[in-house]
Amino acid sequence: MSDADSAGVDNAVRPLRIGNASGFYGDRFEAVREMLSGGELDVLTGDYLAELTMLILGRDRLRDPGLGYAKTFLRQLEDCLGLAHERGVRIVTNAGGLNPAGLASAVRELAGRAGVPARVAHVEGDDLLARGGWGEGVLTANAYLGGEGITACLRAGADVVVTGRVTDAALVTGPAAWWFDWDRDTAPHRTTSPARDRTTPSTSMSTSASKSTSTPTSYEAALAGAVVAGHVLECGTQATGGNYAFFAEALAAGRDLRRPGFPLAEIHADGSAVITKHPGTGGLVDVDTVTAQLLYETGGARYAGPDVTARLDSVTLTQEGPDRVRVAGVEGEPPPPTLKTGLNRLGGWRNEIVFVLTGLDIEAKAALVKAQLADALAKHPPAHVSWELSRTDRPDASTEETASALLRLVVRDPEQEAVGRRLTSAAVELGLAGYPGFHLTAPPGKGSPYGVFEARYVERDAVRHVAVLPDGGRLAVPDPVSTRELAPVPAPPLPEPLPPGPVRRVPLGAVAGARSGDKGGDANIGVWVRTDAAWRWLAHALTVETLRELLPETAELTITRHLFPRLRAVNFVVEGLLGEGVAAQHRFDPQAKGLGEWLRSRHVDVPEQLLWTDGP
Repeated sequence: MSDADSAGVDNAVRPLRIGNASGFYGDRFEAVREMLSGGELDVLTGDYLAELTMLILGRDRLRDPGLGYAKTFLRQLEDCLGLAHERGVRIVTNAGGLNPAGLASAVRELAGRAGVPARVAHVEGDDLLARGGWGEGVLTANAYLGGEGITACLRAGADVVVTGRVTDAALVTGPAAWWFDWDRDTAPHRTTSPARDRTTPSTSMSTSASKSTSTPTSYEAALAGAVVAGHVLECGTQATGGNYAFFAEALAAGRDLRRPGFPLAEIHADGSAVITKHPGTGGLVDVDTVTAQLLYETGGARYAGPDVTARLDSVTLTQEGPDRVRVAGVEGEPPPPTLKTGLNRLGGWRNEIVFVLTGLDIEAKAALVKAQLADALAKHPPAHVSWELSRTDRPDASTEETASALLRLVVRDPEQEAVGRRLTSAAVELGLAGYPGFHLTAPPGKGSPYGVFEARYVERDAVRHVAVLPDGGRLAVPDPVSTRELAPVPAPPLPEPLPPGPVRRVPLGAVAGARSGDKGGDANIGVWVRTDAAWRWLAHALTVETLRELLPETAELTITRHLFPRLRAVNFVVEGLLGEGVAAQHRFDPQAKGLGEWLRSRHVDVPEQLLWTDGP
């Protein structure tokens, strides 16, 4: 695709322009073409993997050992590989999943059929399933690798790099280290790697982005900056107005959120970056959209990865212009001595029956259903039984649907029989013998298998991180020179509280944004505000105790609060809220996607002075 030239270039190397075209397996199919044709890029990434995705790919591999990768990516390349070649854009993706070698081979075959001279490489070594010792029913066991294997493949001239389970941010740190020739033993500003036209500004780049004005910094700090940029990009349009707390305000301001453009980053040699998007695309990029994504699926101040630990409490965000947010000041530390390894196993069988309760006496109707099914549940009790009554009904409703509530029965057990026909038959037999107006949302089935995610940590010497180069050569990726055990960061001092004054009872969302997500069985909720005055209030008002009151589901769980003064944000990690992970579907919202919005809807006492300046 692009010419590899080993000649050195000077230190005025322009920023790396790197975009993302996928945030999950099933994201917008046309995004690859949109990103390649919408403006200048040097590298295009695609993130297809998540905890649930690895389980899906594990089941694919059980049916056919030749599968185990994201088939969508291959179909996208059928349409766009030639375009990437024409525009000189390298492609880096984790779509290889459980079979990066298989996907790399399929890409080579595709390139041959299309007549595109693409050099394909892949990264392997993350798959630890054959190592054994994981316990019964484990389908996948994959260590989270860093970006150095990707860097090695690009340095060897690869046009397409396919990986398995690397960290999401590695899709950006690998290309950044290649572009700027970052190396553990050299300063980040040594720029002699064979990158394409690195001293020539892209035509769509602004003058301020066309050259680096950064000052020398450490390798770890530069890499940590790229980690943060990668974390912002990894979920695609969540950085450009998707899933955005203040979407109504953006719509009122005339922003088009129907089809947000995918994000890109202009990364500088010191690791600082500008988050933006292609001109003319939908959505928006501002400090709020970037803050929301920074808080997504994170925990405390130390954001640990295989190559470096980034300090999220050091990040500063600045609105540089329309749809341009500068991310700077990121500090880096040595990575931890172990590697996170994600396990997915079959946890058993699950079934769900949803009863529709219409009109009057909703509570009594629900009690009758429970009593009528008590015998069936007692004769062959499933391991886990949960009932949830959702009062979606309204008094004197004008439609039958809005007059109805939903009673949800969820059962789980290691054996299919315990959740299958015996139980569902007992529910169906109530059709003419139950509460008035008895019906279900769907006919009950015989149950389906569910998965369980578990994170473990392995020593680095148990993992062989290998870059398989375009010529077939194999290059072992060494471990970091130094590592450091993670330790808690001392809590920053609280800001001075606001002076007492009149308050108003309003939804928290009147002054605060939020975004929430999942990490295994835990959930996180990041909450941020826009002004220093609001931060002085939030840091004191939204405590762990307050969160328990506002979200009663969390009352008995372990909750940790982290403060991020530079972002004017608090981040809560709620342990065990999601049970055994998304695939187990432990609760109504198994990935905690709506948890932050539930919190924003709860009413709290807010100082009136904030409502004069902050409203959504």
